[in-house]
Formats: sequence, C-alpha cells, structure tokens
Amino acid sequence: MAAQLERFSSRFGLIVSVLGIAVGTGNIWRFPRIVSQNDGGTFLIPWVIFLVLWSLPLIIAEFAIGRYTRCGNVGSFVKLMGEKFAWMGAFVALVATAIMFYYSVVTGWTLFYFWKSITTGLPDTPQTSLVVWEQFTGSHLPLLLHGIALFLGVSIIYRGVVKGIERANRVLMPLLLCILVASALRSVTLPGAWNGLEYLFTPDLAKLADIDIWLNALTQNAWDTGAGWGLIMTYAIYAQKDQCTNVNAGLVAFGNNTISLLAGITIFSTVFAILGAQAREVLQEAGPASTGLTFIWMPQLFAKMSGGWLLGPCFFLGLSFAAFSSLMSMLELASRVLMDQGYTRKKSVTMVGVVGFAMGVPSAVSLPFLMNQDWVWGVGLMISGAFIAFAVVKFGEEKFRTQVVNTPHTQWHMGKWWSKIMKYGIPLQVAGLLVWWLYNSTKWYPDTWWHPFNLETPETLGTCLFQWGIAIGILLLLNRRLSRPFTEKRQDS
Repeated sequence: MAAQLERFSSRFGLIVSVLGIAVGTGNIWRFPRIVSQNDGGTFLIPWVIFLVLWSLPLIIAEFAIGRYTRCGNVGSFVKLMGEKFAWMGAFVALVATAIMFYYSVVTGWTLFYFWKSITTGLPDTPQTSLVVWEQFTGSHLPLLLHGIALFLGVSIIYRGVVKGIERANRVLMPLLLCILVASALRSVTLPGAWNGLEYLFTPDLAKLADIDIWLNALTQNAWDTGAGWGLIMTYAIYAQKDQCTNVNAGLVAFGNNTISLLAGITIFSTVFAILGAQAREVLQEAGPASTGLTFIWMPQLFAKMSGGWLLGPCFFLGLSFAAFSSLMSMLELASRVLMDQGYTRKKSVTMVGVVGFAMGVPSAVSLPFLMNQDWVWGVGLMISGAFIAFAVVKFGEEKFRTQVVNTPHTQWHMGKWWSKIMKYGIPLQVAGLLVWWLYNSTKWYPDTWWHPFNLETPETLGTCLFQWGIAIGILLLLNRRLSRPFTEKRQDS
C-alpha cells in the first residue's frame, strides 16, 4: 500500500496543507472572543504554555504516527496496538467527521457574508445586522451554501493529494496570510486602536490564579490547532520519508498561533477604535450559535470605518479560506478511512460527500441542532486526544520516541520530557477538561442536564454521554470488520 500512496511534493506543500487543517474559524472568530472573556493579555500566558504542553506534543505524535503507519485513523491504531483497538481509531475518525457535518454549514455562513460584503454591503446598525443574520439563517440559503461548500471540497479532494489538497492550500494559505497581515496593518492605524492592542497584550498576573482562565486556554489550544483531531495524522501519511517530524510540528504549532494573534490584532484594534468604552462588552458577546462578534458586530463595524468597504470583504474572504481549508482536511480524513477499507479514492470521496450533505442538513436548517453537535463532538475531541496519547503509551512511549519520532532524518530530537507529557500530561489535561466542561453543563441547565437530546437545552451532560455511548457501542460491534483489512495484510505477508 505504501508504494501506491501519493506524497506531498515538498515540505512547503506539506506545511501549508497542515496549516490549512490548523487554521480555521477557531482562530479568527473564537480566539478574540475567548481572549476578551478571559481578561485579555492574561489569557495569552496559559495559552502559550498549553501550546507546549498540549498542542505541540500531540501534533508531533500525529505526524509521527501517520508517517510511520501510512494508514488512516483506524489502520494506525491497529498497527500501533493491535486489532482489538480498531474501534478507538474509528472513534477519532468519527468525531472529526461528525464535526465536518456541521462545519460545512459554518463554511457556508462565511461564504454568504463575503458575498454580501461585495454586493449589497454590510449592515451598519445592531438592528439591521441582527435582521440580516435572522433572515439568512431562516432561509434556504444555509442549506444551499452547505451543499456548495461540500461540492467544492469534494471536487478538490477528488483530484488527490498533490493536484488537489496541496495545490489548493498553496493558494489558500499564502492568500490568507496576506489578507491577515494587511488587515492587521490597516486596523492598527485606526484612531484608538492602541487601546485594543494594550488590552490584548497587557496581562494581569494576579488573575492567573483563576483556574477558569487556564482551562479556557487549554480548550482553545485543543480546538484551534487541530492537535488530537486525527487530521494531521491523515496528512502525515503523505509526508516525505526524509522530513523531520518535529520541525514540521513546530512550524505548524507556532504558525497556527501566529495567525490567531494576527486575527486578534485586527479585531481588537477595530472594535476598540470604533466602539471605545463599549468594546470589551462587544468582544465578549457570544450571540446566536456563538456568532455574535463575527456575524453581528464585525459587519457593522466594517460598514462604519474608513476603508471598511475593502477591509470587510478581505476579513470575510480570509475567514472563508480558513474554514474551507479545514473542511477539506475533514473530507480527506473520512475518505482515507474508506480507502483503507478497500474503496478507491473516487468512490470514497463521493460517498463522503453524499453522506456529508445528508448528515449536515439538520444543522443547516436548525441552529439549536448545530449547537448540540458542536457541543457533543467539540468536547469529544478531548477524548480523541486521550486516545492518541493512549496509542503512543500502549506502543511504548519511549520506544515510540526513540524509534518513530527521532528517526535518522530528525533535525530536532525530542527528549524524555515528550514521553512524560504523552504518558501523564495529556491524560491529566483531558481529565481536567472533561470534568470542567461536563460539570459546567450541569450548572447551565440544572433541571435538564441529564436530558439525552433536548434542542431547547442543547449543551448538556446527558446528550454527550448518550451520543458518545451510542457511537462507541456501534464501533465496538464493528471492531472486527474495521480491523480486517489490516490483519489480512499481515497474514498475507
């Protein structure tokens, strides 16, 4: 199988493609809101710390696993731990695929606002901004744009790794970086922008005693770097053999957070410059489906500012690029799992596209349903990260470090600290996040926290346990079937 696999043509092609995974809506729309909700610059300290304690170790693990096994999530877990663990790799794949079902809808939202910014213009008051959002989400456009986003993604993945994934990301990622740099430079020249930068980069060390700031920083790393999703593992299958996994991981991890900071600079500068004293309140606004800052406030701010006619379309174009590049990686992950089961790329990608459209329809027509799925599978990513760490430990973390991570081509060797983080650090962080998030959900909905599926209270402990339980139960039943292609290969050899 390995000889038949494509390879990214160069390190640059691999890095821009993996950055396409990492850089998504979490960097551009979630990051500024979470920073503001957690005391601005104070948040950046634990955010950087968890980049080293969570994101970088898991990104290294995923790069190494993908290159070592040359298989998707299911096959990787079988090759590392044995056929009994196929279900575990399948769960990692399922979580990312379930996110894909509604992420294509979110990608459609970004396309709508880009189109609106260059045609009829953006709304310029809170009232009109909310009306535009409600009219859009209440129409058939989200469903149509969900289909368009998936069609475009499938069309690219269908062409393969070099002609599809790499070629698209070679265009999308440099353009996105140019847009963000230009937007940041323009925004910092606005009168009053310095107040936003001061808030973004000035920490209050006394507030680091607040455990919630640390847990939010850890969550942001888990959600915006792509670490622990299984996506990087998938792209690493196509990496050249002589490339250093650790250098690649470092470039991706720090490149991703640099893009988050560029987005933060743009948004904090713009919001403080236009709104002044009201800025902090607006930055913390969640709004419907956590879209308040991006789709309610930013359009009217761009409409009011000098040069907003250009900065607004650029912002939403960049957001579209970020969303679309991440969507492509989710499509490839699901397709790779099917290819490992014996299907051709064309058939696999077609099946993923058709199923993805059908499964995304509920999220396209119902915001509460989308919020439910975002909650269940967003928190489920913590479990995916734990499973990847478990695979390394089961294989033998020191054996994995010395034989799989630190290869003869390695330029930057990982020390034993990496093994300790994989064995102890990642499980402790996962346990802390799961307990924190699930406990908080019982406080949000004290009367219905146990409910397995209530769209009036979409983010409950009960719905997580219910949906995770069903998923794991089905995958356990299918474990032998999932592992068969890989055990049969071993027997044939």
